[in-house]
Amino acid sequence: MDLSIVIPCFNEQDNVELLAAGLLPVLAELGRDRSVELLFVDDGSTDRTADLLDSTFDSARVIRHRTNRGLGGALRTGFAQAQGDVIVCCDSDSTYSYTLIPQLLDLLEPGVDIVTGSCYHPLGSVENVPAFRIFFSKTASFMYRLLLRWDVHTYTCVFRAYRRRVIETTQFESNDFLSVTELLANAMCMGYAVRELPCTLRVRRYGQSKAKVSRIIGLHLRFQWQLVRRRASSTASQLERTSM
Repeated sequence: MDLSIVIPCFNEQDNVELLAAGLLPVLAELGRDRSVELLFVDDGSTDRTADLLDSTFDSARVIRHRTNRGLGGALRTGFAQAQGDVIVCCDSDSTYSYTLIPQLLDLLEPGVDIVTGSCYHPLGSVENVPAFRIFFSKTASFMYRLLLRWDVHTYTCVFRAYRRRVIETTQFESNDFLSVTELLANAMCMGYAVRELPCTLRVRRYGQSKAKVSRIIGLHLRFQWQLVRRRASSTASQLERTSM
């Protein structure tokens, strides 16, 4: 399998039609010159999300969680089931255009391990997303830029392409929205090369975001403190080796 597309879903029945309209033409395009599998992880939805996905996407696999495990739990399930050499993750609410998937793949050149969508890149943009959400997300990414790499502008985006070796070797513990940041940060600390695709983040058309801002802020602060301690420990070890 050349490519796996993993899409976590939770109570997104109102978005399935929009998802199909945006994704199906892209799947047809991608399938012309490579093998592609589509995996949905229905994360304990209490509406008709899973049934609608089954009836709308004939060739997709819909993996169902009996209870909600959070975004991180859904991603781990999707990664465990994915068979592609490259794994693309997308949001289910069409906030990033699915037409950008080929561009993600084009940037995954030799020597590049991860390509991440980046609305905070100087060439990226945000449309109609509530200002308070952007403020907290952009502030979190700014802190990670200080701690990790200044030239990577967006750390909170689900929309990414990974080489299989990244997924197989990089662990992340969070079950929440922190998971995508933790995965990227841990991969970068392991030396994997990251590129950004400047793109536009748009407000979801139907339903409400599942993100709880106050909880996510606390998770990011704790993880950032872990990164600080990790860097301090690494620096101390290097100094100790140098002095020996």
